[in-house]
Order: sequence, then structure tokens, then C-alpha cells
Amino acid sequence: MAISESTSMPNGIKNTSSSKGQNGVEPHVTEEHATTWSPSSWRSKPIKQDVVYQDRGAVDAALAKLARLPPLVTPTEICKLKASLRDVALGKAFLLQGGDCAELFDYCEENAIDSKIKLLLQMSLVLIWGANKPVVRIARMAGQFAKPRSSPTEVVNGKEIPSFRGDNINGFDASERTPDPSRLVSAYFHSAATLNYIRAQLSSGIADLHSPLNWNLGHVKSASIKAKYQRIVTSITESLRFMKTIGADTAGQLQTVDLYTSHEGLLLEYEQSLTRKLKHPPTYSPLPSSSPSPSEGYYNTSAHFLWIGDRTRQPTGAHVEYFRGLANPIGIKVGPSTTSSDLTALLDIVNPAHEIGKVTLITRYGETQVAEKLGAHIDAVRASGHTVIWQCDPMHGNTITVPTQTQAAGGLKTRRFSSIYAELVATLRIHHEHGSFLGGVHLELTGDPVTECMGGSENLTDEDLPLNYTTFCDPRLNEKQALELAFLIAEDLRGREGVENGV
Repeated sequence: MAISESTSMPNGIKNTSSSKGQNGVEPHVTEEHATTWSPSSWRSKPIKQDVVYQDRGAVDAALAKLARLPPLVTPTEICKLKASLRDVALGKAFLLQGGDCAELFDYCEENAIDSKIKLLLQMSLVLIWGANKPVVRIARMAGQFAKPRSSPTEVVNGKEIPSFRGDNINGFDASERTPDPSRLVSAYFHSAATLNYIRAQLSSGIADLHSPLNWNLGHVKSASIKAKYQRIVTSITESLRFMKTIGADTAGQLQTVDLYTSHEGLLLEYEQSLTRKLKHPPTYSPLPSSSPSPSEGYYNTSAHFLWIGDRTRQPTGAHVEYFRGLANPIGIKVGPSTTSSDLTALLDIVNPAHEIGKVTLITRYGETQVAEKLGAHIDAVRASGHTVIWQCDPMHGNTITVPTQTQAAGGLKTRRFSSIYAELVATLRIHHEHGSFLGGVHLELTGDPVTECMGGSENLTDEDLPLNYTTFCDPRLNEKQALELAFLIAEDLRGREGVENGV
């Protein structure tokens, strides 16, 4: 639905027309991208992070099988998410996205899936309390297998071998590092099984807020911090009890939630095989245009939401070319090396009609660079006329390696909880200073009691890392650290809302 004429938009943008883009801005497409798009047009562009297989015939057979298999998600679900993300872009909702750095096929089992669903639910409740608005939940699940790597090879036991690039490409064991095209089909079926179980659990009441939630705060060692968190828990539980008492929960809204899936769209051959030209659902909102809206669109049916990584976001590259034709909402990782001109060019390419809720900018600068980079990016996007979702990924820019001389943990990658939180706090502040707002957070986390990130109320140190360091890629927040971060974000959001309202 178009915004009415002269509607004031967030971030100081004023909409002056309802017959152009959704922001009233004339759609802009560069000559480079004015050619006809197709799911395979990316093949004419230079590509980063490509996979080279030894048996091309086996690859073609795997891709042909994928092209015959049914969609994993539907246009109706995708359009429902896009409508929710439009609310996030307009400041009416908050986005929580989280899950494993790189899923393993072994994570496709009930306990691992249940723990992440429950953790995201608890975190979302805390954020609802803090932001005083609905929370849109997107999981890095059911497809987040592939990972970009800084080098195609690594040295293991003195031998140079291909890097581990995710279960849908090769195995972690040194004997399984040759890319195997059969893993592409395995990725589809593991994604399908995970999605099936998620849907079954949601319909069976795993997210029913009438059920008691485990808010155990025994790990919090500071008495003052524990008391602060307990006040938030008490407020949430009392609110739920009040809604039940007055009968406000009878419509079923407290019995289940929407949980969408996402992954980085890295393997374009896989993504192309699951890209289908499908009819738009009845809930589809066509863009304002003088010409009739098409009845069909190209949907990536491997996930509801996909993002372009920081290593593959070149404006003239294959990944951007592929993403620009999708009807799905998409994300773009924005790091310290992103220039303002590249950022606005990317937005013009992937969203020439300025559709609100289409693009999420996932910033990942690191605590030492966020103050230098974020403000200029906010100003550039505002000047471009795009209304985006600003989402903070405070994980990737804060990865460090434990010095090799450190006993036991030497050489392990980790992240400091304090650095993660510091980037989030700085991001909130900078958005406020530039007349903008943070729309969401993007976190690598697990529902298991891993010891991969240092700090938090458990006071994990580098000596604790080997106790339960299970990631095959980047370090994740454990369930206690993730929930603690949600508490801290909620307090900041609630405090900022109080200041803005003069409370």
C-alpha cells in the first residue's frame, strides 16, 4: 500500500508522491543493471567465493534434482514477512535475527532446534518489554550452512588442504575437504526436515506463552545485576498473567508466534535452483506504478529472507545481480570497507522502486570503528531517499584470536561480550544523534551451554573456552549470554523511549 502524499517518514525523509517509488522517489536503475534479469543472469558477472567442483556432471545432476523439488517456503509466508519488515522500517516493530554461525547437518535434531526456538522466544519477550513494540523473529536456521572464508585453503597438521566452507560444500574432517555436489541435495533435505519440525512445534504449542518459561538467573554473579534482570522478568510474567486474567489472550495470539528462516545467499547455483516464478499471493501489495502490476514474481523458496555477505556485495558482482531480481526481502552486510557511494549504489540496484521493508542493512563495523563509519552511512542513505531497516550485527567485527602462547585456548577464535555490547550501545547512540533509529539486531547464538565468547555474567575467560568450544566456524553467544544481551538491549531501548517521551 502506498504512503499518502506528503507523509512524514522516519529519519527525516518526506514522501512527496505516491505514484513513483514507495518513498516518492523516482526509481533509478543504472545502465549496467538495465538489462533483463533472470535467475541465471548472475552467471555473466564476476563472482566471489565461488566453489570449484571436480565433477561438473555430478553438480549438474544435483542442481537438476533441486530444480524439481518443491519449494521450502511459500510466497504467502514471504509476503507476510515483508509486510512485518515494513513495520520495522517505519519504526512500528523491532527485528530479532539469530542463530548459528554455520549450521551443521548434525544440528537437524529436536533438542538443538527446540533450544534455539525457545531462546529466540525468550529474547523476543524481553525486547518487546524494552522496545514497547512487536518483535519480528527471523532464525538463522534451515539453510545457514555455507560460510565465506578469507582463504580457500588452510594448513592442518602441516598440510595445506581446502578450507571448511560449510556442510553443504565439504566436510570438516580433513579427509572430506573436497567439495561434494551431493551435499547440495543433502542441504535441501536437512533444511526441509528442520522447517517441518519448526512448523510442527509451533503449531503444537512450543511458543505458547501460557506455559511457564525458564528464567533461571542463577548464573548471574552480581547481586545488583541479578536484581535488575529479575525486575524485568517479574514485569513480563505479571503482564502475561494480567492478559490471561482479563481474557485478552482468548484469540490465540499467545499460543504461537511467527518464526521465519534465513541464510546468507552464498551458493548461487543452489539458490538459482530454488528460485521459482510463482503467483503473488492475495496479500501481495504491488508497488505504485502507472502500469499494471505483474501477477507473478521470482521468489527464492529456500528461505524467507536472504542476505548478501560483506565479501560478496560488489555492485557489479554476481551476488548483487542475483539478489536484485528477487521478490523476497533481503539483507546487505555493511562493514568498515563499505563506501557511502557503494552503499547507495547497492540500494539503487537491488531496490530501484524504493520499496519500504525490502532491504535490511546489517552493519558490522566492530566496536573500534562504528563511531567513525556509521554516521556517514546513515546520512548517505537518508540523502538517497531509501527507507531501510538498520540492523546491528555486533558479532563479526569483534572477532579476535586467543594468543597461541595462552595455555589450552591458544589459537581459538572468540569474542568479548563487552565488545559486542559496546558496539550495540554505540550504534543506538549514533542513530539517535543522526535522527535515525536502530531497527533490529543480528546475532550468532546457540541454545546450548557453549563456552565460545568471553565475558558476560558468567565471567568466562580465555581459560574457560576449551570447556565446551564446539563451533566449527565463528564463536557464538551461549543461551545465558544471549538472554543477558537481550536484557541489556531492552533496558537501553526502554530508557531511550523514556527520555524521548520526557519520562
